[in-house]
Amino acid sequence: MATTESEKSLLNHHKEKHFTAGEVVRDIIIGVSDGLTVPFALAAGLSGANATSSIILTAGIAEVAAGAISMGLGGYLAAKSEADHYFKELKREEEEIITVPDTEAAEVAEILADYGVQPHEYRPVVNALRKNPKAWLDFMMKFELGLEKPDPRRALQSAFTIAIAYIIGGLVPLAPYMFIQTAQNAVLTSVVVTLIALLIFGYAKGYFTGSKPIMSALQTALIGAIASAAAFGMAKAVQG
Repeated sequence: MATTESEKSLLNHHKEKHFTAGEVVRDIIIGVSDGLTVPFALAAGLSGANATSSIILTAGIAEVAAGAISMGLGGYLAAKSEADHYFKELKREEEEIITVPDTEAAEVAEILADYGVQPHEYRPVVNALRKNPKAWLDFMMKFELGLEKPDPRRALQSAFTIAIAYIIGGLVPLAPYMFIQTAQNAVLTSVVVTLIALLIFGYAKGYFTGSKPIMSALQTALIGAIASAAAFGMAKAVQG
């Protein structure tokens, strides 16, 4: 049944405010989280080994570059795999609609029944979908398999977003070593700056993902602190 004018009017006046950039935020979280933590731990470990600021900075920049490429490639492959899986299942579902339409129609009825729709209510829906193969296929992909059609640009966007986020995060703990020649002083500044950045990032992550922002901030900072302390302690132990 087509949407009536009154229904269209209601839809036009009611604009729902949902957060729809989940995939981008996820990529940013992955990139920044690792970017802040890994170079931070590396710099702390090298500082514990009494390396100079220039050596720490050189090693840190090399790690950020390699990490950004690795993380970006990982994001690309993950998104590409999701797309490949979607189109493989799409082809299979399309073939099943053609070869075993009665079975697929029964699956539609079962799905609707699980939502509490009665037989006399879902039968017209099933019949309507059988007359519209494209809509039927979309319905099965979403409600039977739980798969959404991927954006064809998703893989490259994911790779770029994660890589840039990693670089931005990674430069934070390395910045003090650019301006402070003594590594022992630079590491203290790096700890303070990075922990503040982790707290801010953790709070933002909690806010956008729907969890408790303060708890998220503390957890994120704690993980970074443990990683850097472990690296610093191991370097001191090996050196000793």
